[in-house]
Amino acid sequence: MKKLDAYKTYLFMQSATAMIFGVIFTVNMVYQVSVAHLEPLQLVLVGTMLELTIFILEVPTGVVADVYSRRLSVIVGYFLIGLGFLLEGSIPVFAAIAMGQMLWGLGYTFTSGATQAWISDEIGEQAAGQAFLRGSQAGQVGALIGIVISVLLGSIRVNIPILVGGGLYLVLGLIMVIFMPEHGFKPTPRGERNSWQSMGHTLRGGLKMVRVRPALVTILAIGLFYGLYSEGYDRLWTKHLLDRFSLPTLGGFSPITWFGVINAVGILFSTAATEWVRRRLDTTSHAGVARVLMLTTAGLIFGLLCYVWAGSFGLALAMIWLVDATRNVIGPVYTTWVNQRLDPSVRATVLSMSSQVDAIGQIGGGPLVGVIGNLVSVRAAMTVSSLLLTPILALYARTLRVPPEAEAPSPAD
Repeated sequence: MKKLDAYKTYLFMQSATAMIFGVIFTVNMVYQVSVAHLEPLQLVLVGTMLELTIFILEVPTGVVADVYSRRLSVIVGYFLIGLGFLLEGSIPVFAAIAMGQMLWGLGYTFTSGATQAWISDEIGEQAAGQAFLRGSQAGQVGALIGIVISVLLGSIRVNIPILVGGGLYLVLGLIMVIFMPEHGFKPTPRGERNSWQSMGHTLRGGLKMVRVRPALVTILAIGLFYGLYSEGYDRLWTKHLLDRFSLPTLGGFSPITWFGVINAVGILFSTAATEWVRRRLDTTSHAGVARVLMLTTAGLIFGLLCYVWAGSFGLALAMIWLVDATRNVIGPVYTTWVNQRLDPSVRATVLSMSSQVDAIGQIGGGPLVGVIGNLVSVRAAMTVSSLLLTPILALYARTLRVPPEAEAPSPAD
């Protein structure tokens, strides 16, 4: 019964958080552009501050989940995220929005990893795998429901969905205080806890492995370039759409409805594209996986550039959906490719390093693109952001020419 309660609670958490995010993020960037009137550099800096908060605080906040309670960590995270969005939606100025995003980032670090660790503790690692899959499906349904709610509320006033989403996070935190069980938690031994020392050990160990495993240079370089481009698109695509095009009338609905349509159709296209690739890709084939990644990245670059330079709303809309689909395909396939090329003994370390490199790319690339947006134009900034992906094509081409076994370290290493 305890396992069943935890399983049901987990599915509810996944669907509820996805729904709330759907409510907030259907209009979040529209709010920052059209209500707060943030400039390109400010839009990107908001994202940079979010990423920097997560990067700095991920390790110290992880101690709460490891030492005190997974449940406590998740609940604290929900309250902080809710307060962050309430602040952002209440005061449409850069300083308040930036502070709200930092609170969201802080809250995210409390929930990141703690939610997965909690359900694994409660129902066991084997059963948790099935829970993750079901939770992802529940999240997709929740996200679609959230988009509909956001459109209805945003048609009244753009900031209402953000305020409602923030309030719902507080309500979710209270619900978890009452109903979230925790029976399987055992404090992590000191030597296995997250710490700055372990992060430093990861970096030192990773750098040592890079010297003897040339394949790791390729993996980390690709992760860096994916990070460099992403902030520019994520933070500026909405401003570009609103600045360049007059949104066509959609029945008797307000223009905010278009963003609901864009997000909902994007989810459907992404799900279909990922399933199509899953059925046809031999995940045990190094060449097959690398070729799919190279082609989808080329498709992503094509979609980004066509979106930036589109002369019609219809073409821009189609390219947004192409970008969504390719990005969602690249994520799991890239993880598969990285796992292929790593010895199990170093996999966790390299995956951790790859995540850190991606975050560094986002933190470094965002302000650069934002400055270009301020000094030149949003179109120029997004063009540069798109071109930051092009070195990845050469890196994938190289990995197709060099088989994995040729990059393995010698026995002496």
